[in-house]
Amino acid sequence: MSISADYNRSDQLQRVYHGAITPLDVSRSLFAAFNRGNYRAQQIGSGEKIIVQIGTRPNAASGGQTAITVSIQSHEDGILIQMGKQNWLGVAASLGKTALFALRNPLNLLHRIDDLVQDIESIQLIDQIWQVIDQTAKSLNSTQELSERFRRLVCEFCNTPNPMGEPHCIACGAPLGNLQPKTCRFCGYILKSNERKCPNCGKII
Repeated sequence: MSISADYNRSDQLQRVYHGAITPLDVSRSLFAAFNRGNYRAQQIGSGEKIIVQIGTRPNAASGGQTAITVSIQSHEDGILIQMGKQNWLGVAASLGKTALFALRNPLNLLHRIDDLVQDIESIQLIDQIWQVIDQTAKSLNSTQELSERFRRLVCEFCNTPNPMGEPHCIACGAPLGNLQPKTCRFCGYILKSNERKCPNCGKII
């Protein structure tokens, strides 16, 4: 799934992944990807709910300060990931300083190249975090689509398991239309068959 740079999108803030993936799997991947260079990562909690804080180091050699919090918790048949809002003030101040230097004398930009590169990387931090999460989920065969456990419908009348998509119960013939589960194509949230708007991200399905 491609990730756009529209930071106001609801699916940029919360997603559900289905399958054999745990909060610790994602936390380890984020720690490995971001606890280096100008960034540092810290883990808070364990087990069913883990919070990972990612931000620039206080003594970073270049760029402005930024930080973001990622909450990862166990969810029905997978995990729920919530992304906090990124702190932009430090990056904005650094970019403003670079612009001021450029206005005074374009050659001054040569002294701000490292800062500019780091600030651009910080602006893309949310995208980078989602890319790491998506790669981790893919490596564990977890997706935003329903997992195999949800691909069985239990008939309300005779309790017989049926393959997902079956219009009528294979045992008693009762209609199964109201039981058919689906997921939001934007955030992976499990929807009822009659829902046309995702209650999680607000997108029209």
